Amino acid sequence: MTESAPDPELPGLEGARHLLDMPQAALAFLRSGQLEVAGRLVDASNATLFCTISGAAPGIDGSVTAACVYKPVRGERPLYDFPSGTLSHREVAAHAVSAAVGWDIVPPTVLRDGPYGPGMVQLWIDVDERVDVVELIQSADPRLRRFALFDAVVNNADRKGGHLLPAPDGRIYGVDHGICFAEEPKLRTLLWAWRGVPFDADELTMLGRVRSGLDGSLGAELGDLLAPAEVDATARRAEHLIHFGVFPEPDPERPAIPWPPF
Repeated sequence: MTESAPDPELPGLEGARHLLDMPQAALAFLRSGQLEVAGRLVDASNATLFCTISGAAPGIDGSVTAACVYKPVRGERPLYDFPSGTLSHREVAAHAVSAAVGWDIVPPTVLRDGPYGPGMVQLWIDVDERVDVVELIQSADPRLRRFALFDAVVNNADRKGGHLLPAPDGRIYGVDHGICFAEEPKLRTLLWAWRGVPFDADELTMLGRVRSGLDGSLGAELGDLLAPAEVDATARRAEHLIHFGVFPEPDPERPAIPWPPF
Protein backbone atom coordinates (compact mmCIF):
# COMPACT_ATOMS: atom_id res chain seq x y z
CA MET A 1 0.00 0.00 0.00
CA THR A 2 1.36 3.44 -0.88
CA GLU A 3 1.69 5.65 2.19
CA SER A 4 1.07 8.83 0.24
CA ALA A 5 -1.57 11.06 -1.28
CA PRO A 6 -3.07 9.84 -4.55
CA ASP A 7 -1.57 10.64 -7.92
CA PRO A 8 -3.20 13.96 -8.98
CA GLU A 9 -3.70 12.54 -12.47
CA LEU A 10 -6.10 9.84 -11.25
CA PRO A 11 -9.23 11.80 -10.15
CA GLY A 12 -11.82 12.54 -12.82
CA LEU A 13 -11.36 9.32 -14.78
CA GLU A 14 -13.43 8.68 -17.90
CA GLY A 15 -17.08 7.92 -17.15
CA ALA A 16 -17.03 9.04 -13.52
CA ARG A 17 -18.40 12.51 -14.19
CA HIS A 18 -21.79 11.06 -15.14
CA LEU A 19 -22.29 9.16 -11.90
CA LEU A 20 -23.02 12.13 -9.64
CA ASP A 21 -26.08 12.89 -11.78
CA MET A 22 -27.18 9.24 -11.67
CA PRO A 23 -27.25 8.41 -7.95
CA GLN A 24 -28.88 4.98 -8.18
CA ALA A 25 -26.48 3.94 -10.95
CA ALA A 26 -23.59 5.26 -8.85
CA LEU A 27 -24.65 3.16 -5.85
CA ALA A 28 -24.96 0.01 -7.97
CA PHE A 29 -21.56 0.70 -9.51
CA LEU A 30 -19.91 1.25 -6.12
CA ARG A 31 -21.39 -1.99 -4.77
CA SER A 32 -20.30 -4.19 -7.67
CA GLY A 33 -17.21 -2.57 -9.21
CA GLN A 34 -13.68 -3.93 -8.88
CA LEU A 35 -11.69 -1.97 -6.29
CA GLU A 36 -7.97 -1.38 -6.66
CA VAL A 37 -6.05 0.54 -4.01
CA ALA A 38 -3.91 3.32 -5.50
CA GLY A 39 -2.75 5.18 -2.40
CA ARG A 40 -3.53 6.40 1.08
CA LEU A 41 -4.76 9.82 2.26
CA VAL A 42 -2.19 10.24 5.02
CA ASP A 43 -3.80 13.26 6.73
CA ALA A 44 -6.88 11.25 7.73
CA SER A 45 -7.12 10.01 11.32
CA ASN A 46 -8.53 6.64 10.19
CA ALA A 47 -7.26 4.45 7.35
CA THR A 48 -8.55 6.21 4.22
CA LEU A 49 -7.55 4.62 0.94
CA PHE A 50 -7.74 6.21 -2.49
CA CYS A 51 -8.93 3.64 -5.02
CA THR A 52 -9.96 3.19 -8.58
CA ILE A 53 -13.15 1.25 -9.20
CA SER A 54 -14.08 -0.31 -12.53
CA GLY A 55 -17.08 -2.13 -13.94
CA ALA A 56 -20.54 -1.70 -15.39
CA ALA A 57 -22.86 1.11 -14.32
CA PRO A 58 -26.57 1.07 -15.20
CA GLY A 59 -27.37 3.60 -17.90
CA ILE A 60 -23.77 4.08 -19.05
CA ASP A 61 -22.46 2.22 -22.09
CA GLY A 62 -19.29 0.21 -21.69
CA SER A 63 -17.07 -0.22 -18.67
CA VAL A 64 -16.68 2.72 -16.29
CA THR A 65 -13.57 3.57 -14.28
CA ALA A 66 -13.88 6.08 -11.47
CA ALA A 67 -12.03 7.22 -8.38
CA CYS A 68 -13.34 6.51 -4.90
CA VAL A 69 -12.46 6.51 -1.22
CA TYR A 70 -12.41 3.24 0.72
CA LYS A 71 -12.36 3.22 4.53
CA PRO A 72 -12.05 -0.33 5.86
CA VAL A 73 -13.61 -1.00 9.26
CA ARG A 74 -10.38 -2.62 10.42
CA GLY A 75 -8.60 0.71 9.94
CA GLU A 76 -10.93 2.71 12.20
CA ARG A 77 -9.24 4.29 15.21
CA PRO A 78 -11.12 3.42 18.43
CA LEU A 79 -13.02 6.31 20.02
CA TYR A 80 -14.13 6.48 23.63
CA ASP A 81 -17.57 7.90 22.80
CA PHE A 82 -18.54 5.87 19.71
CA PRO A 83 -18.85 2.06 19.48
CA SER A 84 -15.89 0.41 17.75
CA GLY A 85 -16.35 -0.66 14.16
CA THR A 86 -19.31 1.64 13.45
CA LEU A 87 -17.80 4.65 11.68
CA SER A 88 -18.27 3.26 8.17
CA HIS A 89 -21.90 2.49 8.98
CA ARG A 90 -22.42 6.10 10.08
CA GLU A 91 -20.94 7.39 6.82
CA VAL A 92 -23.44 5.30 4.86
CA ALA A 93 -26.28 6.43 7.16
CA ALA A 94 -25.40 10.08 6.48
CA HIS A 95 -25.65 9.44 2.75
CA ALA A 96 -29.01 7.73 3.28
CA VAL A 97 -30.42 10.84 4.99
CA SER A 98 -29.01 13.14 2.29
CA ALA A 99 -30.53 11.00 -0.47
CA ALA A 100 -33.88 10.56 1.29
CA VAL A 101 -34.52 14.30 1.46
CA GLY A 102 -33.37 14.90 -2.14
CA TRP A 103 -30.48 17.20 -1.29
CA ASP A 104 -27.67 14.82 -2.38
CA ILE A 105 -25.01 16.76 -0.50
CA VAL A 106 -23.20 13.57 0.52
CA PRO A 107 -21.53 11.74 -2.39
CA PRO A 108 -22.86 8.25 -3.22
CA THR A 109 -21.68 5.96 -0.42
CA VAL A 110 -22.06 2.22 0.19
CA LEU A 111 -20.99 -0.44 2.66
CA ARG A 112 -19.22 -3.36 0.96
CA ASP A 113 -16.31 -5.74 1.09
CA GLY A 114 -12.94 -4.60 -0.24
CA PRO A 115 -9.26 -5.54 -0.37
CA TYR A 116 -8.92 -5.02 3.40
CA GLY A 117 -12.33 -6.29 4.43
CA PRO A 118 -15.70 -4.59 4.86
CA GLY A 119 -15.80 -0.83 4.81
CA MET A 120 -17.26 2.33 3.38
CA VAL A 121 -16.78 3.14 -0.32
CA GLN A 122 -17.62 6.65 -1.52
CA LEU A 123 -17.38 8.24 -4.95
CA TRP A 124 -14.44 10.64 -5.18
CA ILE A 125 -15.19 14.35 -5.58
CA ASP A 126 -12.79 16.46 -7.61
CA VAL A 127 -12.37 19.78 -5.82
CA ASP A 128 -12.27 23.19 -7.48
CA GLU A 129 -8.91 24.41 -6.19
CA ARG A 130 -9.84 28.00 -7.04
CA VAL A 131 -12.39 28.08 -4.22
CA ASP A 132 -11.12 29.24 -0.82
CA VAL A 133 -13.08 27.18 1.72
CA VAL A 134 -12.16 29.54 4.57
CA GLU A 135 -13.61 32.45 2.63
CA LEU A 136 -16.64 30.33 1.72
CA ILE A 137 -17.40 29.72 5.40
CA GLN A 138 -16.64 33.24 6.58
CA SER A 139 -18.92 34.71 3.92
CA ALA A 140 -21.81 32.49 5.08
CA ASP A 141 -22.33 31.28 1.52
CA PRO A 142 -26.05 30.43 1.27
CA ARG A 143 -25.21 27.02 -0.21
CA LEU A 144 -23.90 26.05 3.21
CA ARG A 145 -27.26 26.52 4.97
CA ARG A 146 -28.23 23.02 3.92
CA PHE A 147 -25.13 21.62 5.56
CA ALA A 148 -25.85 23.50 8.79
CA LEU A 149 -29.33 21.95 8.95
CA PHE A 150 -28.18 18.52 7.79
CA ASP A 151 -25.52 18.48 10.51
CA ALA A 152 -28.10 19.38 13.15
CA VAL A 153 -30.28 16.47 12.05
CA VAL A 154 -27.51 13.87 11.97
CA ASN A 155 -25.77 15.30 15.06
CA ASN A 156 -22.45 15.81 13.27
CA ALA A 157 -19.65 16.05 15.83
CA ASP A 158 -16.97 16.98 13.30
CA ARG A 159 -17.94 19.48 10.56
CA LYS A 160 -14.48 20.77 9.73
CA GLY A 161 -13.79 23.12 6.83
CA GLY A 162 -11.86 20.40 5.05
CA HIS A 163 -14.98 18.23 5.02
CA LEU A 164 -16.67 20.65 2.59
CA LEU A 165 -15.74 19.98 -1.04
CA PRO A 166 -16.60 22.64 -3.64
CA ALA A 167 -16.83 20.94 -7.03
CA PRO A 168 -16.00 22.61 -10.38
CA ASP A 169 -19.70 22.64 -11.35
CA GLY A 170 -20.59 24.87 -8.39
CA ARG A 171 -22.03 22.17 -6.17
CA ILE A 172 -20.66 21.59 -2.69
CA TYR A 173 -20.42 18.14 -1.14
CA GLY A 174 -19.87 17.08 2.46
CA VAL A 175 -17.73 14.12 3.50
CA ASP A 176 -16.32 12.44 6.63
CA HIS A 177 -19.51 11.70 8.55
CA GLY A 178 -18.07 8.91 10.68
CA ILE A 179 -18.94 10.52 13.99
CA CYS A 180 -22.58 11.38 13.44
CA PHE A 181 -25.81 10.00 14.90
CA ALA A 182 -24.74 9.76 18.54
CA GLU A 183 -27.67 9.48 20.92
CA GLU A 184 -26.46 12.35 23.12
CA PRO A 185 -25.98 15.90 21.70
CA LYS A 186 -22.56 16.31 20.08
CA LEU A 187 -22.99 18.96 17.36
CA ARG A 188 -19.62 20.57 16.59
CA THR A 189 -19.36 22.61 13.41
CA LEU A 190 -17.90 25.70 11.78
CA LEU A 191 -21.32 26.52 10.32
CA TRP A 192 -22.91 28.68 13.04
CA ALA A 193 -23.68 31.67 10.79
CA TRP A 194 -27.41 30.82 10.79
CA ARG A 195 -27.85 30.14 14.52
CA GLY A 196 -31.28 31.32 15.62
CA VAL A 197 -32.39 32.03 12.03
CA PRO A 198 -35.86 30.69 11.10
CA PHE A 199 -36.01 27.82 8.62
CA ASP A 200 -37.26 28.54 5.12
CA ALA A 201 -39.92 26.44 3.38
CA ASP A 202 -37.39 24.11 1.73
CA GLU A 203 -35.70 23.44 5.05
CA LEU A 204 -39.00 22.69 6.78
CA THR A 205 -39.85 20.31 3.94
CA MET A 206 -36.50 18.59 4.45
CA LEU A 207 -37.21 18.12 8.15
CA GLY A 208 -40.66 16.75 7.40
CA ARG A 209 -39.20 14.24 4.94
CA VAL A 210 -36.69 13.07 7.52
CA ARG A 211 -39.30 12.62 10.21
CA SER A 212 -41.81 10.82 7.99
CA GLY A 213 -39.06 8.78 6.36
CA LEU A 214 -37.92 7.50 9.73
CA ASP A 215 -41.31 5.82 10.08
CA GLY A 216 -40.78 4.12 6.71
CA SER A 217 -37.95 3.22 4.34
CA LEU A 218 -35.38 5.65 5.78
CA GLY A 219 -35.97 4.27 9.25
CA ALA A 220 -35.51 0.73 7.97
CA GLU A 221 -32.28 1.68 6.20
CA LEU A 222 -30.86 3.45 9.25
CA GLY A 223 -31.98 0.54 11.41
CA ASP A 224 -29.54 -1.70 9.53
CA LEU A 225 -26.68 0.75 10.15
CA LEU A 226 -27.22 2.31 13.59
CA ALA A 227 -28.34 1.29 17.07
CA PRO A 228 -32.12 1.57 17.66
CA ALA A 229 -31.57 4.33 20.24
CA GLU A 230 -29.61 6.34 17.65
CA VAL A 231 -32.41 6.08 15.10
CA ASP A 232 -34.91 7.18 17.78
CA ALA A 233 -32.64 10.11 18.69
CA THR A 234 -32.56 11.21 15.04
CA ALA A 235 -36.36 11.31 15.02
CA ARG A 236 -36.40 13.37 18.22
CA ARG A 237 -33.89 15.85 16.77
CA ALA A 238 -36.05 16.29 13.67
CA GLU A 239 -39.14 16.81 15.82
CA HIS A 240 -37.31 19.32 18.01
CA LEU A 241 -36.12 21.31 15.00
CA ILE A 242 -39.61 21.33 13.46
CA HIS A 243 -41.14 22.45 16.76
CA PHE A 244 -38.78 25.39 17.32
CA GLY A 245 -38.41 26.30 13.62
CA VAL A 246 -34.94 27.85 13.87
CA PHE A 247 -31.34 26.80 13.44
CA PRO A 248 -29.86 25.59 16.74
CA GLU A 249 -27.61 27.69 18.94
CA PRO A 250 -24.26 26.40 20.25
CA ASP A 251 -24.54 24.56 23.54
CA PRO A 252 -22.56 26.55 26.15
CA GLU A 253 -21.82 23.30 28.00
CA ARG A 254 -19.94 21.70 25.08
CA PRO A 255 -17.29 22.71 22.53
CA ALA A 256 -19.09 24.25 19.56
CA ILE A 257 -16.26 23.97 17.02
CA PRO A 258 -14.25 20.84 16.12
CA TRP A 259 -10.49 20.84 16.61
CA PRO A 260 -8.62 21.34 14.45
CA PRO A 261 -11.24 23.36 12.54
CA PHE A 262 -9.69 22.63 9.12
